[in-house]
Amino acid sequence: MASPFTTYKLIILYMLQNSEGDLTNSQITDFILDRKYTNYFQLQQAVSELVEADLVEMSSQSNRTYYRRSSDLACEGKNTLKYFSRELSSDIKKEVEEYLNSLHCKIEEHLLTPADYYPTKEGSYSVRLRIIEGGVSIVDLSIKVPNLAAAQSVCESWPYKYQNVYDKIMEELL
Repeated sequence: MASPFTTYKLIILYMLQNSEGDLTNSQITDFILDRKYTNYFQLQQAVSELVEADLVEMSSQSNRTYYRRSSDLACEGKNTLKYFSRELSSDIKKEVEEYLNSLHCKIEEHLLTPADYYPTKEGSYSVRLRIIEGGVSIVDLSIKVPNLAAAQSVCESWPYKYQNVYDKIMEELL
């Protein structure tokens, strides 16, 4: 029988194997903490160990961390999950699948408004703002801002102000 800590890792691998895309740290955390499988610190340790073992890849964009099964070692991750899959109850697997299905529906229902920034050679920052609907890019806008604080501010306000910006752009162009 697997230890509880191993079970947390298996749940994470199972989630990533069955998701249609990358999962954010908050999506994984919400699932596991809402069901009281473990506490936040043990969960983050489990995620960290999966990343260190190259079973999971981590990437960051602005203030979000995304996880996916490691592309290089996808077979190893699948083999690990297959070997230990009996340790995950059918109830846990069903909960994961239901959660991922509900998450996929939520993603399809909403627009995505990613925002990211990076420093330029001149010492300023470039901010990329997008509106994506159903996987299609509606707006892809890059703007230059003078400093890090401005870049962070623009990225933080984008999810709340994208509609006004879009409306103004369309008003000016049409």
